[in-house]
Amino acid sequence: MSLTSINSWLAFDIGGANIKAADGRGWSHSEPFAMWQDWKRLPDAIAHIKSLHPATHYAVTMTGEIADCFSDRREGVEHIVGSCSIAAGENAVFFYSVDGTLLRADKATHQPLQVAASNWHALARLAGSLAPSGRSWLIDIGSTTTDIVPLAYGQPIPQGMTDWDRLLYGELVYTGMERTPVPALVRSLPHRGSTRPVACECFATSQDAWLLLGGLPENATSNTTADKKPATRDAARIRMARSMLLEPASFTFADAIEAATAIVESQTLVIQDAMGALIQNPLPEDHVVLSGQGEILARRVFDHMGWNPQTVSLKDVLGPELSRVAPAHAVAMIAQQRV
Repeated sequence: MSLTSINSWLAFDIGGANIKAADGRGWSHSEPFAMWQDWKRLPDAIAHIKSLHPATHYAVTMTGEIADCFSDRREGVEHIVGSCSIAAGENAVFFYSVDGTLLRADKATHQPLQVAASNWHALARLAGSLAPSGRSWLIDIGSTTTDIVPLAYGQPIPQGMTDWDRLLYGELVYTGMERTPVPALVRSLPHRGSTRPVACECFATSQDAWLLLGGLPENATSNTTADKKPATRDAARIRMARSMLLEPASFTFADAIEAATAIVESQTLVIQDAMGALIQNPLPEDHVVLSGQGEILARRVFDHMGWNPQTVSLKDVLGPELSRVAPAHAVAMIAQQRV
């Protein structure tokens, strides 16, 4: 039954590093939330966002259940479901399942693997509405991961439905624009004509490489970097030096940019390998819906592949703010259409 006319909806996308919210009508909000550290504060965090934009009904999708503060996915799902129920109070709350349905809290906790890691499916349905005919793909590169979802006539047709199967089939690639540790991408980096090993420590991340190359904006108030220092180019230079155990004072911006270029090249090849295995015989008439903050990286991959597909950018369709919270926006739109 459609309740759009009498009820208002607010949807949450609860991840391991961020909480995002949208009402499906243009309002959105995103804030950092380190699930692995602050899971006990989750009800308060949700309640705070709820207070910013009250609604009568709530819908939730998630990926944060995989955080290592939980013993397994079931415990993670139960905690997220319970936290949302506490924050919602007397308001109805539903949870998005990978089969496209919305489940009440009791059913969600009895079917935890149905609601775990479900946000990609909602996003794929939104992408499908923008590429309704023929063969198409959703490529979503976020802060942590890359989703490559095949679509046929507007419907997602993945090989895997769970995150572990999607990882196996290459439809989920664990690399993103911000949170990928440098040693997960390279074991050595160029430096003034030589090659230096990289310390297997999270001294720097992909965020630093993209900051240095201008692919991400600076944020002097951010504390989500590897050392909790600002997300600025100079701070990224220092973190990059530390990743090779070099003294920051003698590590120039030219040194940092040389290293960042090598890191981004390696990351490009990681995603290219996955896309090459999935998108066999890529054609110019193929449609690709681009999502997430890594659109610049996706286009680098296309260039490497020599592929020039027809692209639709969610940033262009929705605007930069909504595109940043696209899974939450998608769930809100789905919820408005049916319960």
